[in-house]
Amino acid sequence: MTSASDNRSGDTILLFDVDGTLTKSRVTITPEMKAFMEDLRKKVQVGIVGGSDLAKIAEQMSGFEEARKFDYLFSENGLVAYKRGKLIHEVSIQEFLGEEKLQDFINYALRYLSELRLPCKRGTFIEFRKGMLNVCPVGRSCTQAERDAFFEFDKVHGIRDKMAADFRQKFAKDGLVFSIGGQISLDVFPKGWDKTYCLDQLVKDGYKTIHFFGDKTMPGGNDYEIFEDPRTIGHTVTSPEDTRRQVSELFP
Repeated sequence: MTSASDNRSGDTILLFDVDGTLTKSRVTITPEMKAFMEDLRKKVQVGIVGGSDLAKIAEQMSGFEEARKFDYLFSENGLVAYKRGKLIHEVSIQEFLGEEKLQDFINYALRYLSELRLPCKRGTFIEFRKGMLNVCPVGRSCTQAERDAFFEFDKVHGIRDKMAADFRQKFAKDGLVFSIGGQISLDVFPKGWDKTYCLDQLVKDGYKTIHFFGDKTMPGGNDYEIFEDPRTIGHTVTSPEDTRRQVSELFP
């Protein structure tokens, strides 16, 4: 067990997004990347932060036992937080919004999705998580091939961009953020519950240098806020291979 004052680069921590950064979208970490991260943890303290729930992140990291080896594991942007394998924080969007506002949004979103014409539609269009709602036009039960097809379709037609703009206008007074993440969905959460949420814990624990690596660092992407936050040194990556290259330059 280590602390911010141990011999792994002292008060420095490297914080990683998951999809598109440590793994391809919704794919399990490769043996090569897994070995690279294990070696990295011998040099510096390491955390992961993702918008997905704990089960999905653990699956991508080859199981919870592997995921808990990271010094910090922040699922749902840090709304559910683990420190060296122990739960240290948890908060609920249901408690924040209340059932009435929650259903207002879900009902509106389902009506919006029902009017979209896409290459395909499957199931699980709205996923309720502890700290956010995940809205998926194609449906989260789609196959990998269907996921890829929607991603390419979305690049051309801006389905998620238009959906986010509509939601922002409709729910302007409710203090919600609509952030594009991964290949197929939109994250919905209260303002301030983006990935910067996890930084409060790291600062509290004494970290002064926080490197963040993510792929969705453009405005509207779910890495943008933490990438731009003055408490982090932001790094934009294009793939897990690019992550390895950039990290290797920092910690040879």
